[in-house]
Amino acid sequence: MQKPPRRYWLFKSEPGSYGFDRFRRDGRTCWDGVRNREARNLLRDEVRTGDGVLFYHSSADPMAVAGIARVVKAGYPDPSAFEPASDHHDPKSDAQRPTWYAVDLACVGPMREPVTRERLQREPSLAGMVLLRPGCRLSVQPVTRAQWRRILRLGGQEERW
Repeated sequence: MQKPPRRYWLFKSEPGSYGFDRFRRDGRTCWDGVRNREARNLLRDEVRTGDGVLFYHSSADPMAVAGIARVVKAGYPDPSAFEPASDHHDPKSDAQRPTWYAVDLACVGPMREPVTRERLQREPSLAGMVLLRPGCRLSVQPVTRAQWRRILRLGGQEERW
């Protein structure tokens, strides 16, 4: 049986909540707390072990792709939804029929040069990126292989996989 092709994603995080420097220190994290149904569907149904992730700092100055991660555990019920003490607790969540999903990420490394949103916007080959669409606020979004490769080059990285 042939393995499905690797996919690529951009995950947004506010550096004040969970920035790339902390992720790099942690080495691995559970990407939980996503409470948008479209992003949840991607985590549950599309994001797979081995996929590449661009770690994007949103609500920052400057907003930028700060680093690279790899999915090490595909979608599973988000444990924070069931924890009353969690900021992401959802009292309506049912462990038998979970509403929210998480994935686990491993840190691959930082960009040599963060790729700012302004830089992404100036790059003609990235014009179709979901991130650059007006009004797009999705915290998990697909990235094409060509976009992935171009962003790695802009950040001074080579594709390692």
